[in-house]
Amino acid sequence: MTDGIAHATGTRDRMRLAVLGLLLILSGLAWVATTARMGVMESGPGMYPEDAGFYLSVWVVMMAAMMLPSVWPTVGLYAQMRHERDSVTATTAATATFVAGYLLVWSAAGLLAFAALAAARSMGLDGLVWERSGHWVAAVVICLAAGYELTPLKEACLRRCRIPLGFLVSGWRDGYPGALRMGADHGSWCVGCCWALMASLFALGLMSLTWMLVVAVLIGTEKLLPWRLAGTLAVAAVLLALGVATVAAPGAFMS
Repeated sequence: MTDGIAHATGTRDRMRLAVLGLLLILSGLAWVATTARMGVMESGPGMYPEDAGFYLSVWVVMMAAMMLPSVWPTVGLYAQMRHERDSVTATTAATATFVAGYLLVWSAAGLLAFAALAAARSMGLDGLVWERSGHWVAAVVICLAAGYELTPLKEACLRRCRIPLGFLVSGWRDGYPGALRMGADHGSWCVGCCWALMASLFALGLMSLTWMLVVAVLIGTEKLLPWRLAGTLAVAAVLLALGVATVAAPGAFMS
């Protein structure tokens, strides 16, 4: 019996490690693709693709690059729980469907942000131009993001990302449609957790690989490190410092 328990535990561990490895590989490939696509584009504050189709393709790859490593605890546990019911093939397909549902929600969030930016641009809001008052707008957005880190809503969303067992057990759905729905549900909680950080990315420069990496590190810090409160406070402090810096030295963000 002891050997059976040890074998089952080893199988679960291998499954989760395999999921982690695949997510890291996919994230790495997405970073490479993002680097290639953004290498010839302007990356300063306020810069983003004006074509909706191109923007969406860039956004989805960006989300895969930035979010897949930090979503590993939930995806790994989902794959483990699915493997206890299904074959390896079915588990792999269901896990891929779960991730697709997650990215689908982030795609919708990205389109909503694109529509808002396009509307602001169509109205000729010169206040968003960095050299005029755009850096003040960015500072407000980033400082609001810092404040959001300390709200109960942020805590509620982050808890479901850091401790996914309750979410998976209470919201379990069988089949591939169920996997898609669960992935979308988790993506919704993740959007609730990270929307302010993404707003900061828009403010600092959506097409900047440097700011992408900074925001990805902040997301990973609060989702993956074991010191929850310390991680949240650290992220809030970094955002507050960036907000102050955009006012104190706006020219530094144009390079």
